[in-house]
Amino acid sequence: MLLAILLPFLSFMIRGKILTGIICLILQITVIGWLPAAIWAALSLNNARADRRNDKLIRAMRENQR
Repeated sequence: MLLAILLPFLSFMIRGKILTGIICLILQITVIGWLPAAIWAALSLNNARADRRNDKLIRAMRENQR
């Protein structure tokens, strides 16, 4: 999460979202755009974690139905 706030573009790059990382870097280059880029990266990271958590719960529910 700290990486998403300090270097938002790198957070996207590490997760394999290269094009999104480049767009975020362009936004981050401006002083005014850095704050929205940091918020965008933090929210994106949070959503990715929630998606993983939901997928894990869905798999567990399907296994219990068998």
